[in-house]
Amino acid sequence: MILKYDLHIHSCLSPCGDEDMTPNNIAGMAMLSGIRIAALTDHNSTMNCPAFFKACEKVGVVPVAGMELTTAEEIHMVCLFPDLESALAFGEYVKENRFNIKNRPDIFGKQSIVDENDEEIGIEENLLITASYLDLDSAYFKVMEYGGVAYPAHVDKQSNSVIGILGDFPRDTGFSAAEFHDLENVSEYESKYPALKGLRFVSCSDAHYLTNMSVDPPDLPIEEGSDDEIRLNLIKYLRGNL
Repeated sequence: MILKYDLHIHSCLSPCGDEDMTPNNIAGMAMLSGIRIAALTDHNSTMNCPAFFKACEKVGVVPVAGMELTTAEEIHMVCLFPDLESALAFGEYVKENRFNIKNRPDIFGKQSIVDENDEEIGIEENLLITASYLDLDSAYFKVMEYGGVAYPAHVDKQSNSVIGILGDFPRDTGFSAAEFHDLENVSEYESKYPALKGLRFVSCSDAHYLTNMSVDPPDLPIEEGSDDEIRLNLIKYLRGNL
């Protein structure tokens, strides 16, 4: 069994996320694209994940609660969790461990928190693309403590990628997966950065606009089942245990 996925999607809460990136619009676009597993990964926040879960339930998409964390080194890292409660708890932890700089809505957008009907119920006042106090190693292990999985985002890009910032893929952090913008770059990067060999690779949209979401999503070898079973198997797969 293979299930199509997109594990890196931003909502209207993320800076530069389009206002049309509401939970219901994302869930609907995922369904139309044939995506079975969709993860909401806003910058440094999980506050729109509850609405996203309810939106996905309406259209038969398996929701995954996540975050794109910015580490102290300004490296982007995808963090995914087996349940909503763990993600929200991690979100509160990150909220206490990030730099607070007031957002400029005229530049970055409103950073809207919405409910299950896509109605705005709050505004995140602090800019969500600032770095956190968590370095790469401590962030990885903290996500593991919350039962999730963490891996570097878009390693084949320069901006905010682990290779772009550190100049290499770290050998001793414990990562079991990595995200590529384009999976065709895997062979080239494995030859340049041997620490990538043996990892699980995913390729996701990193969508900030509905039109960014993939019309031909990739797939993972995960068995069909209940939403909870699929989320648990996703975490196991990305940890290299499935």
